Amino acid sequence: MSLLDLLFSNLINEGSLAVIDSSGTRRQYGDGSAPVAVARILDAKTERRIVLAPDYHLLESYTDGTLVMEEGSFHDFLDVCCANVAGGGFNPAHKIYQAMGRAFLFWQRWNPVHLAHKRVSHHYDLHENLFRLFLDDDLQYSCAYFHSPEDSLEQAQVAKKRHIIAKLDIKDGQSVLDIGCGWGGMALSIARAADVTVLGVTLSKEQLEVARRRAEQAGLADRVRFELLDYRKLKDKFDRIVSVGMFEHVGPPHYRQYFRKVRDLLTEDGVALVHSVGEFDYGSSNPWIQRHIFPGSYTPSLGQVLPAVEKARLWTTDVEVLRVHYAETLKAWRDRFTEHRAEAAALYDERFCRMWEAYLSACEIGFRRMSLMVFQIQLTKHRYALPFTRDYMFEREKDHQSD
Repeated sequence: MSLLDLLFSNLINEGSLAVIDSSGTRRQYGDGSAPVAVARILDAKTERRIVLAPDYHLLESYTDGTLVMEEGSFHDFLDVCCANVAGGGFNPAHKIYQAMGRAFLFWQRWNPVHLAHKRVSHHYDLHENLFRLFLDDDLQYSCAYFHSPEDSLEQAQVAKKRHIIAKLDIKDGQSVLDIGCGWGGMALSIARAADVTVLGVTLSKEQLEVARRRAEQAGLADRVRFELLDYRKLKDKFDRIVSVGMFEHVGPPHYRQYFRKVRDLLTEDGVALVHSVGEFDYGSSNPWIQRHIFPGSYTPSLGQVLPAVEKARLWTTDVEVLRVHYAETLKAWRDRFTEHRAEAAALYDERFCRMWEAYLSACEIGFRRMSLMVFQIQLTKHRYALPFTRDYMFEREKDHQSD
């Protein structure tokens, strides 16, 4: 029995996976049920790498083209593997690899200002047209909010913004800070929902250019301003602070600094809302995602985040966990990327497209099969900053539905 055969024999108990090795030998694993996938590995070097570090090299081999699909998609292949991992199908080598990976990536959690700019640029300064191939019209690049799986991506992203705005309890005349504002969609939506001023800060030059253009086109540039600025350099006070999909880039060594800064930037009766990808386990950084997609990123557990909130002397006034919403969001993105794959290849190349397929598939399955989730934490400086009950959230959300 080869080491590759030993790996998949120990891993795959459910589903149907066939692997054709570099010698042409085909081996079948699982119980024959769905999902079904057949993969071919083209050389012995790739086989050895997969055995030593499956978390990394399954994704890397597909990106490099040394693992190709004979039947089903790479998404199907990952789905079979992760369905079994989620069911306890780890082997000793895999556990050792995970422990080594966590130790090796510890240094990448350090995210000072000069590194933050470089890491953000790696991903978010890709061409705007790439993101327009698979995102909604508002360029929301974070978890949507699905009332049901039948909702369209556009409907779910509108619902996400409405949900967050309701939690912020925004009132006319207030000032709002959007930390990690992306292409400006949330800031512009807040300005449409209330007569407020909004400052959005980003470290991406590409996003800044798009956000400023959109504010001008919407006729909101007098109330919505965007700056290329690290949040740690801000000095002003804000009535409301929102951060969507940015906290994943902060890093555990900076959590106390982050929440202390949020506290410093809030007015005395201010409210903040942090929306982030998280894990219900320990928290982790997938090494392949770290290298190719989001350098310096880290997915925290609530157990890692909340102590930093408390040490910053902030009240945690509400916590919500979104369990499957991001899986549905990523499925919609993956379907749209697949539909426009030729356009993505024209912008970049085939290897880039395989890398993007691996990224979207791995993340979707992480939310659908593994321990990934999204949390929203509402924060205040004192206990009387918000109404006594959560009823106002539902009332505000209902009000905005008619806007």
